[in-house]
Amino acid sequence: QVQLVESGGGLVQAGGSLRLSCTASGRTFSNYGMGYGMGWFRQAPGKEREFVAAINRDGGTTYGADSVKGRFTISRDNAKNTVFLRMNSLQPEDTAVYCCAVTSFAGSRSDSDYPYWGQGTQVTVSS
Repeated sequence: QVQLVESGGGLVQAGGSLRLSCTASGRTFSNYGMGYGMGWFRQAPGKEREFVAAINRDGGTTYGADSVKGRFTISRDNAKNTVFLRMNSLQPEDTAVYCCAVTSFAGSRSDSDYPYWGQGTQVTVSS
């Protein structure tokens, strides 16, 4: 009933930047738009899925993991049903599949609070 599609991943050199986008659609969003919190998570091969950033319903409050503080910025455009993740100063340890997700608990860092997920977009940072 909810579809999330990420885009914007790719291969970049260390120190470079990428902007990820996630567009939501489906019955839930037809009825409520993006009236829920959104989050970004990432997962590298052999590693657990890791919280990256989150944003509340209207975009007025954001949350970020310590590992990306000062480098990544989350934002949203509810009119376009889209959430963004601007990633600056990328490092090889940022290499992962990045997924967006929807939650009724805005700001949660737990993936169990996010029932709807996109398929992810690959980010690879070379050194």
